[in-house]
Amino acid sequence: MLFSSMEFLVWFLPCFILIYYLLPNRYKNLCILIFSLVFYMYGCISNPISILLFAGSIVLTFGLGRLIEDKKGNGKAWLVLGILIQVGMLFLYKYLGFFAGVFGKQLSIRLLLPLGISFYTFQSLSYLIDVYRGTVSAEKSLLRFAVYMGMFPQVISGPIVRYETVKKQLSHKDITKEGIIKGAELFVLGLGLKAILANRLSGMWSNIEAIGYQSISTPLAWMGIIAYSLQLYFDFSGYSMMAVGLGKMMGFKLPNNFNYPYISVTMTEFWRRWHITLGSWFKDYLYIPLGGNRKGVGRTYLNLLVVWLLTGFWHGASWTFLAWGLFLFLIIANEKLWLGKVLNEHRAMGHIYMIVLIPLSWMIFAITDINELLTYAGRLIGIGGVNVFHGDWQKYLSQFGLFLGAGVLFSTRIPRALFEMIKNKYVKGAVLIVLFGASLYMIYKGANDPFMYFQF
Repeated sequence: MLFSSMEFLVWFLPCFILIYYLLPNRYKNLCILIFSLVFYMYGCISNPISILLFAGSIVLTFGLGRLIEDKKGNGKAWLVLGILIQVGMLFLYKYLGFFAGVFGKQLSIRLLLPLGISFYTFQSLSYLIDVYRGTVSAEKSLLRFAVYMGMFPQVISGPIVRYETVKKQLSHKDITKEGIIKGAELFVLGLGLKAILANRLSGMWSNIEAIGYQSISTPLAWMGIIAYSLQLYFDFSGYSMMAVGLGKMMGFKLPNNFNYPYISVTMTEFWRRWHITLGSWFKDYLYIPLGGNRKGVGRTYLNLLVVWLLTGFWHGASWTFLAWGLFLFLIIANEKLWLGKVLNEHRAMGHIYMIVLIPLSWMIFAITDINELLTYAGRLIGIGGVNVFHGDWQKYLSQFGLFLGAGVLFSTRIPRALFEMIKNKYVKGAVLIVLFGASLYMIYKGANDPFMYFQF
């Protein structure tokens, strides 16, 4: 079930909100869990094993957390066991086929990727590690822990929530009129980014894929990866904004996942602003434990290489995702050496640098076939392939130019700043109602499109 679907907007969410607000505080966690299981099971109809794996992960992590805390002498052993099981399941379903292919083998059974496994695995690992470190106490209630792991706003596609962030709200939810209004506002704004911008921009990239990369002109190739870059941003940031908004409406403070990454002047800054919860996860649970920048220059860059290769591999089991991670490492390492200082001092130059670099990085991310990736890269500089449709870029500019321009504008702070300048609550409410209605219309007309990060 998608946030940007009629099933969610017309049936699921209104029913949940009505029941949730009517129930006393002591029953709210049970309400969240029941609706979250319905939400998750709806998305797993074609792959029921996902439900068993998810439930098993919750119970296992809860039990191991108690064992790590209660049996301090064996805490490390229980932690290692938990890591091996969680990572092992992720490897089995997401990476076994890739490594089998590397060694010239082919799996006789195709394992379907369980919904949200990359996200809830990282959430489980962060909980176990934090309990072992003593950062948090192990949760004593299986119900509260299941709500932490499975609450429907973030279970499928993040943000990756740490237990300490929501621990207090699991026991007591401070639901206020202001929080409900702000949450609803964030949800509608995120829905607009997804349903109006991301879904419309997806049409351009889909058409280019259908045409064939070898047949497009150089201007259209650049327009294509810009459209994909904007689509990916509004798709994922829109989802995250909706998740945070739903959390506020429920009395939870979920972490923000995006902070206008496209206004960055370096790739280093970009990844501090993009998918913030994933970046902080890798920093706190991998980069720093490996030694961070405390063990000399050589070790620092080796640690960065490991982090970025694994970041790429987390997104997908293919060589292109590893190449994407390597590409980001090389860029960020170069910025760390010298370029970052120059670009931060000359920010106009930095913006130009990122205008070129962001679409190039997402090109590697988007095209998972090496040969097709090379073909597309060639079309960017006018080599290889044949431009079959002369003036193709003009045709697509007329169809998608308005949404490309809106995408560029809405990737800055300007629209949000203008919205926040509206002090009259009735005017602001009217704007949100119009935006919600427009989003519903786009969804009803068939512009609905799956969230891109569901596949990870």
